[in-house]
Amino acid sequence: MNPLSFKNHNVKRFSKRPAKEQSAPKGPRKVILFNKPFDVLPQFTDEAGRATLKDYISLTDVYAAGRLDRDSEGLLVLTNDGKLQAALTQPGKRTGKIYYVQVEGVPDDAAVKALREGITLKDGPTLPAGAEIIDEPEWLWPRNPPIRERKAIPTAWLKITLYEGRNRQVRRMTAHVGFPTLRLIRFSMGEYTLGDLQPGQWKEIPHV
Repeated sequence: MNPLSFKNHNVKRFSKRPAKEQSAPKGPRKVILFNKPFDVLPQFTDEAGRATLKDYISLTDVYAAGRLDRDSEGLLVLTNDGKLQAALTQPGKRTGKIYYVQVEGVPDDAAVKALREGITLKDGPTLPAGAEIIDEPEWLWPRNPPIRERKAIPTAWLKITLYEGRNRQVRRMTAHVGFPTLRLIRFSMGEYTLGDLQPGQWKEIPHV
């Protein structure tokens, strides 16, 4: 895969407001890694009674660093450290986030190249990304409920690395090149990875 370059890439579209100073945690620093199951909201409360983080995580005073949509799965980092949240989520930090993505159809070289080089969405061009076709991950767990597959259309897996984080970005990118996302799993954010966490499991990272 070719090295990614961000030289002269315009990122002013994200925000024109000055970044707020990030605060240190008021108590001991907490970092939680959670494997968010499908159909769970990335928040602790929901007036509609849908499944939330509270159904799985007993700790308090931690907040998700970035979102992971209800219909997506995988790594969610929660912390009480504002500086860590900023490092993982602010566009200017360009922290790599790896996703394993099952798409409808089998992307050709042109589609993969477009994902790598950047495509223009409604909110502007995307940064260059890592993108490659892979075999289905061996560690993959069954999704509940399973995805809806059409017998006449094959599916494929992509490994996509983003250096920004827009709303439903991976899904919009794959749809743009003609291969809708069927299943989306975030595997890592910066130095943090799922490891062997199963859906619904979480662990606290010791502060060094």
